[in-house]
Amino acid sequence: MTDIVAAQAKAKSIVDNVEQVIIGKREPIELAVVALLSRGHLLIEDAPGVGKTMLARSLAKSLDCTFKRIQFTPDMLPSDITGVSFYNQKTGDFEFRSGPIMAQLVLADEINRATPKVQSALLECMEEGQITVDGVTHRMPSPFHVLATQNPIEYEGTFPLPETQLDRFILRINIGYPAVADEINIMDRQQLRHPVEKINPVLTTAEMETLQETVKQIYVDELVKEYIARLVAATRDNTLIFLGASPRGSLALYRTSQARALLLGRDYVLPDDVKALAAPVLAHRLIPRATDTTHDRSGRDIVRQILELVPVPGTVGR
Repeated sequence: MTDIVAAQAKAKSIVDNVEQVIIGKREPIELAVVALLSRGHLLIEDAPGVGKTMLARSLAKSLDCTFKRIQFTPDMLPSDITGVSFYNQKTGDFEFRSGPIMAQLVLADEINRATPKVQSALLECMEEGQITVDGVTHRMPSPFHVLATQNPIEYEGTFPLPETQLDRFILRINIGYPAVADEINIMDRQQLRHPVEKINPVLTTAEMETLQETVKQIYVDELVKEYIARLVAATRDNTLIFLGASPRGSLALYRTSQARALLLGRDYVLPDDVKALAAPVLAHRLIPRATDTTHDRSGRDIVRQILELVPVPGTVGR
């Protein structure tokens, strides 16, 4: 238990550090840290100006790791992300010049402003931890995390992310507008300089990798595993859903529940962990039958309905 307490203190230090920049949004920050602890990639979706990029930058500055930012635009090419091979006349050989994706933490800013062809360039590195350029495979650094931001799909100049790419993000979170008191606090803090310039790393990459290994040791009871499986299975047998979550969704809910338990100082997972993470983990993996612009919201609503229908271990379903 002593190890869990020490691990919780380290994980909590990241949350506290980021909260110096993102005011009044502790829950989204905790979810972002859960994604990091789970070795997963994070998708931050919300309206422009609410702090998506600042959240990603603050997380990057909290870890002593290599960091690159990619600003996605409609005229980008896949090689702008992955890198290119060029002919060196002096040596007579082709050499690989890596792109900005070759970093331990990558901020993919406004990812849905790029075309689907460019978006797909991220698929291999996000899932396999490698990129292939001109037939040569290059391994990504470890740890490797993609923090992507996107504007809602109804905004001008955006391209919906392919379902296969959405499935690679372990969590999708929203930040939302701040409360009035928090917004005044934000203005006060930015009067002279931005608070993101003041924060320092609180963890090394080695410590982060140790935390990620500790997450795997969090105990998950067989009844909780069955609960996760039943929740995901319910998304595949629902009249409101055209395509339900895959086994990758089950694994994501399993691992993030372990990470949340560690963040809260427990060495075991509760059904409450699963319920708290069900919508952020599963909603973006579903394809509702509705074809209007309420795609994302209806996904979250359906997950909430499923949570009410699937009985929690030790209780009786409605």
